[in-house]
Formats: sequence, C-alpha cells, structure tokens
Amino acid sequence: MNIEVIASTKVGYKMPKEEAISFSGKAAGICYMPDNFETLMNEPKDKTEKRANRTLKSGHHSVYGHSTYNLVLEGIPKILAMILNNEQDYNTSEKSARYTHMEASPQEKDLYEKWIEIYERRISEVYPDMFTEREINKKAMENARYLISVFTPATTMLYSVDFRQLNYIVNWAKDYINNDLSDSFSLKLKDVFKDFIKAMPNVVVDELNASQKGRKFSIFADRERYEEFGENYSTNYLASFAELAQAQRHRTIEYEMSLLDDPQYFVPPIIKDTNLEEEWIKDISSLKEYYPQGMLVKVNERGTIENFIQKSYERICGSAQLEIMLQTKKTMDRYLDAVKDKPELYNELLPYSKGASCTFPNKKCILPCKFGGAGALKRKI
Repeated sequence: MNIEVIASTKVGYKMPKEEAISFSGKAAGICYMPDNFETLMNEPKDKTEKRANRTLKSGHHSVYGHSTYNLVLEGIPKILAMILNNEQDYNTSEKSARYTHMEASPQEKDLYEKWIEIYERRISEVYPDMFTEREINKKAMENARYLISVFTPATTMLYSVDFRQLNYIVNWAKDYINNDLSDSFSLKLKDVFKDFIKAMPNVVVDELNASQKGRKFSIFADRERYEEFGENYSTNYLASFAELAQAQRHRTIEYEMSLLDDPQYFVPPIIKDTNLEEEWIKDISSLKEYYPQGMLVKVNERGTIENFIQKSYERICGSAQLEIMLQTKKTMDRYLDAVKDKPELYNELLPYSKGASCTFPNKKCILPCKFGGAGALKRKI
C-alpha cells in the first residue's frame, strides 16, 4: 500500500473554478483508468476537459466533491447559517450567539440589553455565590439572545465545503428565490439568499446543480412526519430556533422545521412561573415580525438509536444549552417508554436514562460543571 497527499488546503490560495473542474475531470477518469494515476494526471488537457464536460452534463457529479473551498462568511444572519448547517456535508466554525453581545435593530437591542440586566439579577437570586460576575453575565447573554432575530446579520462562520455541494447550495438558493411563497418569513429569506448569491465568489458552474434529482434545502418540511420509536426513530416537538441550531451539530441525525400558524415562544426556566414570565412573553411577542431566536418552530428529528445515544452523551449534560438538554432528556424518556416491550432496545437505552451524561457508561467528563450529575437535570440556567 502507498498513500500520498495529492492536494490540500493552502491558506490564502483561491482555487479558480476551472482548476476544480479540471481536477474533477481527472477524478472521473479513475473509474476506467487503463494505466496508473500518475499517467492520468499527466494526460492532455483537452482530454480532461472533454471528460469533465461529459460528467457535468450527465449528472455524474460525485467527482466534483474532491475539491474543497474554505469560505469565511461575515455578517450573515443566523437563519442562513442554520440552512447551510442542516445540509450536513460541511465543516464549520461559527461565532457563538450564546456568549457574545449581539448588535441588532434598535427595538431588539433595547430589549436585549434590558433582559441581560434582568437575567443577571435573577441568576444571582436563584444561585447566590455559585457563579462569578463574568459567568453570570455570560449566562444572562445566553438567555437574552432569544430576543435577537434569526435575520440579524451578526454571525461569522468559517465554512468548508466541496465544490459540488457549494454549487448545489447556490442553485437551491436560486430555486427558493423563484418559488411562490410570499409570507413574511419567506420574503425575508429570499432577500438573504439574494445577498448570499451576490456575495458568492466566482465558483459557480451552471451545469453543476441537482435540479434533475429534485433536491433542495433539507431544513424545510414538506409534510407532517409520523412518530415512531424502534431501531430508527422519528419524533416531533417544539423548539426555539436557537435550540434547533444546537441540534444541527449532530450531523448523523436529520432535522426538519416548519413555522407555527400562531407564534409561540420559549420561556427560560429561570423566569418560568415567576412574575417575570408575563413580561418576557410581552417583550418577545413584540418582536414577532423579526422572528426572534426564541420563537418556537415545529421540529421533526429522525435517526438511529445509536446516533441518538451519541447525541445524549453531549446534550444530557450540565454544560449543554439548557433547552436542548431538557428536550433530549424528554425524548430519551419517550423512547424508553415506547420500546419497553422490546427488551433488546430497552436495555440498550436504559443505562443512558438515569441521569446526566457523566453517569453514562464509559463517560470521562472533562468539562467544567457547576451542577454535577445530580443537579444537572434540575438546573434552571
């Protein structure tokens, strides 16, 4: 066996799309290669171009997945990051909205700053002497950011994606712009996609699209999904935009969303059932036209029992975002109840249902945690 690097990311290098096409054309030649790879790499340019053109027109686009682009997207809205991340075929590093101050419209900003102060006071009341002043501020920001719109252009992300997928994404954005949807969410999103396409570097090839395969963005649900629990599972629940963005990190699991006809909003447990809850609902409801991150959407989650367990290792945890921890634990309990007459599945889930993930088999926790295994599932922040 011999293994060698034939290409790699080079910081600062901007690969022309012609080079990506040529490399893909050579990759296509491997399938029927009469000699060795070195001969293929040194073949006449026109032979490579003809092969590349044939694969473009035939829809045999997998060979165009070998070339990769590393993109920095600055000033993009959260909803665009969510749409991109839902496609699973990517690597991303994204600016956190949980622990950074957000800049938004004057109305959003005023409420955001107001609720940071409220949450700071409330956290200090409920958990005196547990957190430092800096930790309290960060947790207050994490809860106040539910007020910020998913359309606020406040996110920066490093997005690495292959040449084929990047072209597919651009074409799906064009298809969305041309659809017949005219509700306020869709119209805002169409404007986002127009900006996205306008800002895209010169890497788009018209023939490199998935139109003949009927593909489109995977995040938007086309129909209601049944619930079922077995070797594979499908479950429906309400989650905020912010929680869904966290869940998408688990790329082995499928997620779809749809908007509710009547808006509902997540209420952070630290203020739930207090005199602050009504004020929170009033304030966040006043931002409904902005689509705040705390607005609830209907989510369908589908995957295998093994991948759900892997998700639970990360999310049923005192260091995880509280909303997704609570939902993952709720799904675990529902899953366990649904398979109680299937001993093999029941016994596979059982060790992961008794507490936070620090109690799971083979879990070696290295994350700092204020609550511990006993308090993690009871925390309000």
